[in-house]
Amino acid sequence: MSSTKKIKQRCNTVKLDGETVTFTAGETIYEVAKRQRKDIPTLCYDPRLKPFGSCRLCVVDLEGARNPVASCTTLVTSEMVVSTSSERVNKYRKILLEMVTSENRGRLDVDSLRGYASHELKVLVDQYQSRTERFDGEHSGMSNQDDDNPFILRDYDLCISCYRCVRVCAEQEGDHAINIIHRGFDSQISTEFNGILKDSACTFCGQCVQTCPTGALADKKAIRSTHLEGEIDKTRSICPYCGVGCSVDLLTKEDKLVGIQPAMDGPANKGALCVKGQFAFDFVQHPDRLTTPLVRGQDGHFHQASWDQALDRAAEGFRKVVQKHGRHSVYGVASGRAPSEAAYLMQKFIRAGFGTNYIDNCSRA
Repeated sequence: MSSTKKIKQRCNTVKLDGETVTFTAGETIYEVAKRQRKDIPTLCYDPRLKPFGSCRLCVVDLEGARNPVASCTTLVTSEMVVSTSSERVNKYRKILLEMVTSENRGRLDVDSLRGYASHELKVLVDQYQSRTERFDGEHSGMSNQDDDNPFILRDYDLCISCYRCVRVCAEQEGDHAINIIHRGFDSQISTEFNGILKDSACTFCGQCVQTCPTGALADKKAIRSTHLEGEIDKTRSICPYCGVGCSVDLLTKEDKLVGIQPAMDGPANKGALCVKGQFAFDFVQHPDRLTTPLVRGQDGHFHQASWDQALDRAAEGFRKVVQKHGRHSVYGVASGRAPSEAAYLMQKFIRAGFGTNYIDNCSRA
């Protein structure tokens, strides 16, 4: 290594809480601090989004700076001296949290089924022992009870205008279905022309729900199960609906599936899901789901049968069709709700069994 490179390496250091650490050009103070496992609170920050710096909770003391700076938007430079948890900084954070919660109508302890990040504000208020009534007065946000979509609850009484939902919709999904309207205490997250989500560009991916730090946007299907007894268990799995392989966390209470959340560390999706992966799980425990084979009798009605009877009837039906119309008369469509092994067997059944490539999957559409 040349002497010039060695000098550059030595210069790429910053003093963080008294410890000298290295950094890469272009990193922010927040990114370096998180890598060193420093506890810096945020409300407007999502690692998948561009730094915004609106909540100011991530402020740190910077030697030579008159006021604390937002660590999520301040780039690190060589020889910086940073304090992430001074008495002054912690006081700032406590007051900022008290001001934020003054608009929140006092409801902080929401059910975790509302969304992945729904407890972030509550955790920070408890951590900094902030008094939620200190600046109590005018409230912003007004819930949209008229939006009858089956997936997303818009409970804006809990909104703190962090804009994470707006930004994830724009930056991650590219939908721009929601935005901020008005100013001050009249600020409101809204669709175009203040309509309902079904009439907007919303694709119901649920990203806004999972990034919301207060539960103002919530999973309607999941919170239907808040009355059920038992702790919420998370089980890592893979979404079966297409070939992308999105990682998901299945939420269960006892033996009942109550919700699905995207895995933020999923290698294929990084916290993203489509509407099917996020919300289409009712079939798992649906009362109309078949639990035994049915075959049609001479009376034209379906009757319960054994697996051998059902398979024999199906095989005979395929043989008759092929004899009469040829092998190209059979076309297979695999279900996106079936596991990968079933999809493999389905294509093997068509390709090896009938000698055609007439096979598709409903998830491709």
